[in-house]
Amino acid sequence: MHQLVDAGVADPAGNVSLPWHRIQGSGDATTLWHAVLRRKEKGVFIGTLALRHSDHHALLLERGWEEVPVDEIRAFAAR
Repeated sequence: MHQLVDAGVADPAGNVSLPWHRIQGSGDATTLWHAVLRRKEKGVFIGTLALRHSDHHALLLERGWEEVPVDEIRAFAAR
């Protein structure tokens, strides 16, 4: 969340404004265990989290969801 605040996407309380929406997930979700996926619906991207290598993850990929590369998630390069 700190990256989003530093990038000006979220306020200090973690609230984001349009066109952004929060993806529901646990506070300790990391890209080691979780995949961020997206799919374009009616001209906008929707997103979700899924545990990597799970049946749900495989099902989403089969249904046209794509995994978002970590570099696209990062608000800025690692310091």
